[in-house]
Amino acid sequence: MTTPVAGRGLHVALRSGAGRTPSSRRWLERQLNDPYVRAAQQRGWRSRAAFKLLELDQRFQLIPRGGAVLDLGAAPGGWAQVALAQGAARVVGVDLLPIDPLPGASFLQGDFHDPEMPARLAASLGGTAALVLSDLAPNTTGHTATDHVRIMALAELALDLAAAVLAPGGAFVTKLFQGGAERTMLARLKRDFATVRHAKPPASRKESRELYVVAKGFRGQT
Repeated sequence: MTTPVAGRGLHVALRSGAGRTPSSRRWLERQLNDPYVRAAQQRGWRSRAAFKLLELDQRFQLIPRGGAVLDLGAAPGGWAQVALAQGAARVVGVDLLPIDPLPGASFLQGDFHDPEMPARLAASLGGTAALVLSDLAPNTTGHTATDHVRIMALAELALDLAAAVLAPGGAFVTKLFQGGAERTMLARLKRDFATVRHAKPPASRKESRELYVVAKGFRGQT
């Protein structure tokens, strides 16, 4: 069971100066005052995002004990770390950024939808995956419609890959922005999986528009 994260304590405010821009100062203040950032540092998680997966797993029982997990957009390795800690036998992750080694995980650097990447991932998995995770998100523009289209494109590519590597009965999790899955993607998910839910874990910042679609019970390739 996930240990709850304590709420905010004494607020830390930064003075202007020290060469910081207002936006960088706001970002640093948010980090210093974020209980999930502090908890991640105290508990040895690579990022605060670890708590999102812990919370999703507690709610939906996602992580396969003794199974294989594919992690798309894996840097800095927080979700891979959680998956292994929760009993996954191995994790294969891919990201455009390099990721520090993690025992039990294999990390590939590159674009997950490059033509050669599916074969590389399949070889690293040594078979099928019981769970495919995608915490991928595009660079946001601030324009809601544009950002929604961009993240939907990533989610659909992630779903394409998941359909190619998931074992029957497997699960798929991907990040979206509020508004959820579009009709065509939702119809596909409901066709290919036994259950489809939207969720916003408590560790997701209140001001963030992110949420996750959780699909379980993969019916196999059609």
